[in-house]
Amino acid sequence: MDKLDIKQHVQSRFSRVAANYRSSAVHAAGADLTLMVEHSPVNMNRIVLDAGCGAGHTAMAYAPFVKHVIACDFTSDMLEQVAVLAQERGISNVTSQLADVEELPFPAAHFDIVATRYSAHHWQRPERALAECRRVLKGDGVFIISDIMASEAYAQDTFLQSLELLRDPSHVRDYRISEWLHMLRSVGFLAEVIHRFALKLHFETWIRRMQTPRQFAESIKSLFAEASEDIKREFELPAIINSDDFDFCIPGAVIKGHARK
Repeated sequence: MDKLDIKQHVQSRFSRVAANYRSSAVHAAGADLTLMVEHSPVNMNRIVLDAGCGAGHTAMAYAPFVKHVIACDFTSDMLEQVAVLAQERGISNVTSQLADVEELPFPAAHFDIVATRYSAHHWQRPERALAECRRVLKGDGVFIISDIMASEAYAQDTFLQSLELLRDPSHVRDYRISEWLHMLRSVGFLAEVIHRFALKLHFETWIRRMQTPRQFAESIKSLFAEASEDIKREFELPAIINSDDFDFCIPGAVIKGHARK
């Protein structure tokens, strides 16, 4: 599958489930979302880009504290959800733009803040996307990302990628924190980890949100059931799994990049 085919696959998958992401409690709130805003230089003169915005929850979190937010995504059905969400919340300073993060249709040095949340694990060329984020940021701008982060331990990294691919074949990779720091520095950011967290997920809700086929959901449960004890501890898995009604955790982090002057 070439790059274009992969991107079309992402669009196809998320077009079908776009409304699920507008109503998702995981995407609508979270300590990481609050921290993203708190660690950004917000004021009413700032312009923000929500890169890979999905249904727009990150854009809505920034909107009360800045002049304008542009929410961009590669999937037009997601941008329809942004408009619905803005109307539901009475927010008028968020606009949407159909765009690929690898080819952002904005002039250089246009934004004060570029934020992205739970999107970058779908980026085909993350270094290219980060370079674009750096290009559109002002000289003193800030890039901030919150996403699922793979473990530095190989076995746990492989386990996480397997879960993600079974749930969603359009998944590319949950990068490690060390990988993000390296990529950010390579395109001109001074990068730091702001926060590490364990994202708690309910299995049935997690697979239903992505409309994961039943056979793949069962495969994920089998992986959970047969996992080693250290992986069970890492993902906070229950001792016995005999239904879809259980919680587990996956690791995440918030990373901040300061544009080098």
